[in-house]
Parts: sequence; structure tokens; C-alpha cells
Amino acid sequence: MYDPMMVAPMRDELTHAGVRSLGTADEVQNVLNEAGKTSLVVVNSVCGCAAANARPGVRLSMQHATQPDNVVTVFAGVDREATDCARRFFKGYMPSSPSIALLKGGEVAFILQRHDIEGRSPEDIATKISAAYDEHCA
Repeated sequence: MYDPMMVAPMRDELTHAGVRSLGTADEVQNVLNEAGKTSLVVVNSVCGCAAANARPGVRLSMQHATQPDNVVTVFAGVDREATDCARRFFKGYMPSSPSIALLKGGEVAFILQRHDIEGRSPEDIATKISAAYDEHCA
């Protein structure tokens, strides 16, 4: 487990952009089980590809005209209970940090895992996320 004080700037990068941080399994369940709602879930991480690619890509995607109902994050290695709960919604996908999933009615409609994020520009990631918004949130 990482020291929450150490990762605070990494969490703040998303929360200052309007992403809601979820720290408990109950919070995750309450958001992701909302019938008919779309939720972007960011599994945040201390790794370089989260810093250079994932978080900036998510922030850019939040400027897109179409948006999900909820944009939330859990922090792998810090919010263990919340992260484990969020990952249970990613049925059929191996745990990945970072990862970015769009859920519709509690089911994965779109996902980017670490191998989809590493080496991609924030703009490319934002484009992929925004296309998922257009397809699943309109």
C-alpha cells in the first residue's frame, strides 16, 4: 500500500478536473449500480504511464461535448477495497493499473487497459474515450 500523502498530488490531478474520488466499496457500488447511468471509472496508479498518458487523457476527454453521467476514480495501491470493488465490474478483464473503463448500467461498454495506454499520447487516449462517450452516452 502506498502512503496516501505521497499519492495525493496524483489523485488531485484528477479530482481538480472534476473527477470524483471513491474510497470505499460502498461508494463504488452506489455509483456503478445506478440503473441506466454511464460511468467512466479511472483506476489511477503511481506508474509513469498513468502520469504521462492516462490522467492527462482523461482530463482532455472531460472537455468533450458528450459526457458520462459519472466520472470517478479509485487509486490502486491506496484504495484497496474500492479498487477491488470497481474491478469486479470489469468482468472478463484482468486487473490493470492504470485502466479506464466506461460502464453503462454496471457493464463494461469500453475499456482501456495498461497495454492500451502505455506509449499512447494523451490526445490519442482522449480521442478513444471521447468516441466511447459519443457511442454510449449520447
